[in-house]
Amino acid sequence: MRIVLTRDDHAVSPVFLQSKFWADFKALAGWTYARYQVAVEPVEDGPAFAPFALSVMERGLGASLRFAYVPHGPETGSEAASGSRADACASPADRGALLQAIAVELRSRVSRSCLFIRFDPAWYEAEAVSSVPDSDDESQPPATNSGYDAAVLRIPERPTFGKPLLKASDVQPPDSVVLDIHRNDDEILAGMKTKWRYNIRLSAKKGVTVASEGAASLGEFYTLYETTAARDHIAIHPRSYYERLFALEPSNPAEPRPDIRLWIARYEGQALAAIITVYYGSEATYLYGASSDQHRNLMPAYALQWAAIRAARESGCTTYDFYGIPPVDDPAHAMSGLYRFKTGFGGEIRHYAGAWDFVLLPATYAAFRLAERVRLFWHKTVKKRLGV
Repeated sequence: MRIVLTRDDHAVSPVFLQSKFWADFKALAGWTYARYQVAVEPVEDGPAFAPFALSVMERGLGASLRFAYVPHGPETGSEAASGSRADACASPADRGALLQAIAVELRSRVSRSCLFIRFDPAWYEAEAVSSVPDSDDESQPPATNSGYDAAVLRIPERPTFGKPLLKASDVQPPDSVVLDIHRNDDEILAGMKTKWRYNIRLSAKKGVTVASEGAASLGEFYTLYETTAARDHIAIHPRSYYERLFALEPSNPAEPRPDIRLWIARYEGQALAAIITVYYGSEATYLYGASSDQHRNLMPAYALQWAAIRAARESGCTTYDFYGIPPVDDPAHAMSGLYRFKTGFGGEIRHYAGAWDFVLLPATYAAFRLAERVRLFWHKTVKKRLGV
């Protein structure tokens, strides 16, 4: 297939991570980016991909090297009957060919010192969340929405690609649970586990209040986040990272305006838990979460999610992405509570393709991958076991 890339700063994607807003936000942290409108000329008897926007970001790796990254792209617009987010007629080989063709066209457009192009496609395979037993009771879920770690059990079915694309270390969580909120309250509640409905009502009955408080409450959020990080042994960004997220103004009037909200659950005025969500077009995403160690029996995490879900629907969103779970329900997994908490709200589990690299400098890439694996093993295995 032939790819035509046209530079277009106002190209519009339905995916938040492919938006110009997100690219501008990452630029504040040292990334550079280019945005394209992509047209695909298919081969004979091949799939027909609709035109789409593509955001390609770059950053340094040290030693004068750089890499390019495409978060949750390409997004080709239509959904396959299987649930995979790609054109229905596109096979894994077709999708791999599309990524390869894009990478070949980008080769001359990225920096000369670019080591590889890392794709993180929005394509997934789905399974119903109803397979999770209703008897599971996670009354005290981890509040964090960060610190994703790979599970050690079976690897679920997900899109894969062949050479020259190489499986890479994941950047975005490759597994998530997404709730259909294009329904009324009773229908959404009916899809939850019994204990989840009970906890939502219990929280309200016990006097927990939830409000969207905005950037003015970032100080309280960050205090809760530091508590969460210490409890769950995760790394978090500095407070300035979240301040920049709320302060940034959209620069592309053609794309949906991101509605970023900070929700805080309080009991007698005390902040018990908080989450940050973004509503972008028809998609709502739960980005970050934090909680205190006090009054956890009041179930503030359930009240927060229910308030954010209802507000997302009122804002015109049709899906609510809990954004990141372990790939399977493994009781031994460090984030097993997160899996049970998020899947308890219903929806479908999505297994994304994860990150895949198109290598531009093969000899140097081999050394980089070895160093990257060692670093990930230290941070995700050794430090967690040591409780650091």
